[in-house]
Amino acid sequence: MEKDNIAVGLDIGTTKIVAMIGKKNEYGKLEILGIGKSKSLGVARGVVNNITQTIQSIQQAILEAENNSGYKIKDVVVGIAGQHIRSIQHTDYISRNNPEEVIGEKDIQLLIDQVNKLAMLPGEEIIHVLPQEFKIDGQSEIKEPIGMYGGRLESSFHVVVGQASSIRNVGRCIQSSGIELSGLTLEPLASADAVLSQEEKEAGVALIDIGGGTTDLAIFKDGIIRHTAVIPFGGNVITDDIKEGCSIIEKQAELLKIKFGSAWPGENKDNEIVSIPGLRGREPKEISLKNLSKIIHARVVEIVEQVFAEIKAYGHEDPRKKLIAGIVLTGGGAQLKHIKQLVEYITGMDTRIGYPNEHLAGNSSEEISSPLFATAVGLVMNSIENSTQSAVRKEVVNEQPKVVYRNVPPPVQQRYEVEENYVERVETIEESRDTRTNKVEAESTETKIRRSFFDRYVDKIKDFLDNAE
Repeated sequence: MEKDNIAVGLDIGTTKIVAMIGKKNEYGKLEILGIGKSKSLGVARGVVNNITQTIQSIQQAILEAENNSGYKIKDVVVGIAGQHIRSIQHTDYISRNNPEEVIGEKDIQLLIDQVNKLAMLPGEEIIHVLPQEFKIDGQSEIKEPIGMYGGRLESSFHVVVGQASSIRNVGRCIQSSGIELSGLTLEPLASADAVLSQEEKEAGVALIDIGGGTTDLAIFKDGIIRHTAVIPFGGNVITDDIKEGCSIIEKQAELLKIKFGSAWPGENKDNEIVSIPGLRGREPKEISLKNLSKIIHARVVEIVEQVFAEIKAYGHEDPRKKLIAGIVLTGGGAQLKHIKQLVEYITGMDTRIGYPNEHLAGNSSEEISSPLFATAVGLVMNSIENSTQSAVRKEVVNEQPKVVYRNVPPPVQQRYEVEENYVERVETIEESRDTRTNKVEAESTETKIRRSFFDRYVDKIKDFLDNAE
């Protein structure tokens, strides 16, 4: 039954695409079998804006995950985010034909199906319909109605809505990559599954996932999802600010942010300076770490204040809606130095960094336990719930090894690459065969082989010219 547990999650982010293959071990923990990463090209703020580049990035991540795990991926659960995502609260009910029968799964499904038929704005589509609290014949605050009697079944719902075209574009990229789409999950919900405990969800907690292009928020109270939001700012905006403020290129700005960046300017002294190499022989540029921290601080404050506005909109200041467990930070942006202290300072709420290691098997690598992979781990957990066989073990039938290109170049480059490899292989054989000969003979052999290829191309050109005449 091992194969039934194989699950695959695909996190299509603004800065990276992660494909993760995992299964549940005998202790109920998630064992990661393989992981593939690629630079995300063609995605901006969580939305696909270049189909071809996104497909190439997905294929690269999938191929790496397959090679690392020895499994062939069939289908994936994909995370969806982006500034087009919004959530609404909705209440609906059904009247049951026979109140003498106990309420079952089919009644709840009927109620959910009814909500799925809600009329949305033009171009929008329902992604999730999440039941919150049920009411049976006027009796409220029922969390589990199955097995109870009643004629009128009512529930409040948290409905997540997104742009239909954006959702279809993601589906198109998946199918064009040669795999099937088995499910869509809102990214903050996937991250929440990976880093939050049930106790935190009961007490009340706000999960803030700071990604490259967006910052996602999910609020839980009494074990139920209460509010979700996507803010169209993330780590990339901080990088852009550093690039503009220090007049350096994006690559250098990203490295500065990761190595020396801090969200708290008071930590750096005035005389702390980092030197950046100049472009093409220009003079090196000296940047004060205090100024760097001030640039980062200004943008992080803006992001946190927008998130805090959403937490207030949920009603955090109401004593009944108070988030006792405070805030959990995750995503790549959560790795920024002193961000925890800054969030606590702005919001006045207890804050911790969320790592997905609680649900991972003990032998998982330190890299996978990073907040960077929280969404991918959550998507694998979501895929396990679907109980689909998302990957199968590769059969070892190939007699000869295949040449696999990670980034498929144009045909001409492909031909040259194979021939260069061939030349190197021939040289190795010749050198090992003539180990007893002196260095001069070995070098002449090498020259002959290289010339033989050159001569062949010259002959081809001559034949072409002769025929043309």
